Amino acid sequence: MKKDSLLAIGVFILSVVAFVIWGYNYIPNHYLVLFILASIFGIFMAFNIGGNDVANSFGTSVGAKTLTVKQALVIAAVFELSGAVFAGSEVTKTIRSSIVVLPDDLNPMIFVIIMLSALLSSGAWIFIATKRGLPVSTTHSIIGGIVGASVTMGLYSFSGTETLSMVNWGKIGEIAISWVISPVLGGIAAYIIFSFIHKKILRPSQESSVLTKQIKQERKKFKEEYFKTLKAKVQSEQIIELSQIVLDENDDDEEDENVKTSYKKKLKEFKKKEKEIDAFSHLRIYVPIVACVGAAVIASMFFFKALSNVNTLDIVQNVWIVFIIALVAYVITLAVVKIVKKTELSKTIDRIFSWFQIFTASSFAFSHGANDIANALGPFSAILDVLRTQTINPTAPVPFAIILMFGVALVIGLWFLGKEVISTVGSKLADIKPTTGFSAELGASIVILLATQFGIPVSSTHILIGAVLGVGFYSKNAKWGMMKPIGLAWIITLPAAAIMGAVVFVVFKLALGI
Repeated sequence: MKKDSLLAIGVFILSVVAFVIWGYNYIPNHYLVLFILASIFGIFMAFNIGGNDVANSFGTSVGAKTLTVKQALVIAAVFELSGAVFAGSEVTKTIRSSIVVLPDDLNPMIFVIIMLSALLSSGAWIFIATKRGLPVSTTHSIIGGIVGASVTMGLYSFSGTETLSMVNWGKIGEIAISWVISPVLGGIAAYIIFSFIHKKILRPSQESSVLTKQIKQERKKFKEEYFKTLKAKVQSEQIIELSQIVLDENDDDEEDENVKTSYKKKLKEFKKKEKEIDAFSHLRIYVPIVACVGAAVIASMFFFKALSNVNTLDIVQNVWIVFIIALVAYVITLAVVKIVKKTELSKTIDRIFSWFQIFTASSFAFSHGANDIANALGPFSAILDVLRTQTINPTAPVPFAIILMFGVALVIGLWFLGKEVISTVGSKLADIKPTTGFSAELGASIVILLATQFGIPVSSTHILIGAVLGVGFYSKNAKWGMMKPIGLAWIITLPAAAIMGAVVFVVFKLALGI
């Protein structure tokens, strides 16, 4: 991938140059140094979000060998960038209102230092975790950075009690609860989906295949024993019997009662038994149903989550479009299953679910690009808003240039750092096949969609890890030992980012003399 990497670096450098030129005209000149510093930290954060959260999209596809690492990176890059550019929010919360309550008379430049500290500390922690192949929550990381820097600011200005009261500890508690809720819900959903696929499609299809092979083996054994017995007869009897077999072969399409030899009658019995076994019947019945449900979930992810920032349709219109998409998916899949080449059954199933898996992974990537990039956009846009207006606002505009630059940074991070976490999700948690990979992705999508609608505190990273372990638990190949470092990384993400944020805040405050 040397040429590809050079091309990626070239695109990144051109994007950075164009972004700096844009910023020079967007920000007052006396804040240009702060703009460059904020850009470095913000782009670094987006870079690491791409490198870590890419596992949420295509780790299972690579693990199932549906895609190569390079193919996954290219497809994920397209959908991550598309989500960021076409569905990213044009207005973002500065994140301060829900996690920490800062004083109304706070010096705007102190606020800038808090956000700079949060971007650098959270980006640094995510980078460390990514290099170790540990999938962590980028949302929890940026929250930790903001809390650490804010509390440190409070210690400079207020008493300890007042400082602690700034933090919304209820939200912190929800994050702690999500460490358990997210993987458990993901695991349960994926377990249920794969158990349905296994019981209704895989197991019956395997049983049909085994039965067909048994009939073929019995027919082969009958032929061998028949001709072995025939050879033991005198030559005249052999000639008569073989002649009759040849005559029966010429009358192959005739009814059984016209067959004169026991040999041909027995072969027709085997043939009839084989025809009675329809190994593809379970595919024709249940695969379109799975496709229908999967399409409904994917469409819902687009309309209710990924496109929530730009979607102007009401609930009835959205539901109707989702219904139409699901119905079309059912019809198309039914047609494909009916005309599919009757090759080896297991290969046919893997091929169908490989396509399903690519669709679910792509929707996951698009949704992630549209929503989770806000973890970098929020603090950065808040900084730029303060530099332009000299005031701290609850929301900040997000110019398209920022969305595009951070989208490119996300893709570059995905390209250069994504392989480590992809390897963890795709192979180190469970043995992934197209059916199990699809089940994990669909289960995770369902949980994320429902959690978004009902306001349940969850992490998409934690959900997918739980989903992979859920299908691994059903298949009895879950690798629980890997959860020790991953679980530890989840628990220390927020405090680690908070401590780093506090340290960075002190350094900035001393350096700037504010």
